Amino acid sequence: MTVEPLSTASRFRCWIPPGVYRPQTDTGLLRRALHRERITSRTEVLDLCTGSGALALEAARRGARVTAADISWRALATAWCNALLNGQVVRVRHGDLVSAVPGRRFDLVVTNPPYVPAPPGNGPPRGPTRAWDAGTDGRLFIDRICAAAPSVLRPAGRLLMVHSHLSGVEDTLAGLRQAGLRAEVVDRTRVPFGRVLRSRLGWLSEHGLLADCAGPTTEELVVIRAERI
Repeated sequence: MTVEPLSTASRFRCWIPPGVYRPQTDTGLLRRALHRERITSRTEVLDLCTGSGALALEAARRGARVTAADISWRALATAWCNALLNGQVVRVRHGDLVSAVPGRRFDLVVTNPPYVPAPPGNGPPRGPTRAWDAGTDGRLFIDRICAAAPSVLRPAGRLLMVHSHLSGVEDTLAGLRQAGLRAEVVDRTRVPFGRVLRSRLGWLSEHGLLADCAGPTTEELVVIRAERI
């Protein structure tokens, strides 16, 4: 088993097997937003689409009571092992988004869902692509999270979600507001396209998804914060 530093911004060490999303710039951006939130030993945190468990570990280190949820059994095993490796307590729950935690509510939900637009010929996400592919508009999971957020947030509970501008930032803000939450963008950064987006440049251009890019191979990542009113 190879164990490596989770990131230069973290003291954690992490085991990430093939098929589990490796923490990248979006994870770091969400971690920065997480650090601005007030967390105590009584704070209940849900890390939705946990992947490697990086954000769950960060919340646990700050003293929160953390539940990590994912539809991938491999991701859950990875998150559990990384919690053990770093001496943190993280509960893991298997399921499709909030169905993993039926009837439960949280003070803070953090999520880095799949958000990469995918050509329709790719079929349903499966295998490693399940960690990033999210339908032709990149909103296959984002829209569901927006609609379900009130059901898992306590009064004054907060949601932090990261995704690409290619997936429609204004649509996310509108969806969260329609669900009764107060929502705003709290962080932005621009990054070069990764391997997956570079492989889809022709399709993205053909469907007008590159119109708002600063450059032909650059995307903007945003963190959206929503609060239950």
